Amino acid sequence: MENILVTQLSTLGHGPRLDIFRLLMRRYPDAVAAGEIGAALGVKPSTLSAYLGALHQAGLIAQEREGTSLRYRVAMDTTHDMMAALFSECCRGRVNLQFDCAPDPQNDGRPFNVLFLCVGNSARSIMAETLLRDMGGDRFRVYSAGVQPQSTLNPLALEVLRQKGHDTSALSSKHLSVFQAPEAPQMDFVFTVCDVAANEDCPAWAGQPVSGHWGLPDPVKAQGSVAERGLAFQATYGALRNRIAAFTALPLESLERAALQKAVDHIAEISKED
Repeated sequence: MENILVTQLSTLGHGPRLDIFRLLMRRYPDAVAAGEIGAALGVKPSTLSAYLGALHQAGLIAQEREGTSLRYRVAMDTTHDMMAALFSECCRGRVNLQFDCAPDPQNDGRPFNVLFLCVGNSARSIMAETLLRDMGGDRFRVYSAGVQPQSTLNPLALEVLRQKGHDTSALSSKHLSVFQAPEAPQMDFVFTVCDVAANEDCPAWAGQPVSGHWGLPDPVKAQGSVAERGLAFQATYGALRNRIAAFTALPLESLERAALQKAVDHIAEISKED
């Protein structure tokens, strides 16, 4: 175990390899194509291949083939074992070194604060905000934001929401920095609903909320007639509704953080099969 731990820590001690690992952790449970990783981090293919090979050899990431391309995801069980070994073996399990920065989400009776993030905050995150607000009722205070927010909301997204009976009058596009200010509400859950937003290495959120990646294709990029593009927005709405229905069905008030994280990750996987 000691030799394995040394190899793993040495592998992560290299800045660019650590960047890859962190990106894949943000995208978990997605398996991400090598080309997408390279484009997101600005690493050329030959160099990226060497970095991915080292992480795979250390057991920190898993590799799978899809057609002619290779995809990668964090090997979560191995990562858990590495962290456990670092604490128990290297640190002798000292209680004063246990991390308390990631408590269970609050259970004091107030609503859970939930934030949905995407790039433009004009379609997917806006739909998710609206759906959870209407489906979750008083259990949640719901927000959305973007890493590069648009000045206006997408009209097709708004049309779909109105067709489904949602009130869109209070919706607006906001930058994620609004929710990172000292006076901002502390989040209990933060979900990215697009891959580009998840690829962003944003500062850690205060209070260490439970995070999840529920990435969906961008319906704004759909081609064709208005009707054809409208179908893409309808599909996005349906996928988000399935995920949020599963989320609101969770007994959030009684689940411990580890169980919540597993459930959030599982919702992302189920959604891909629907």
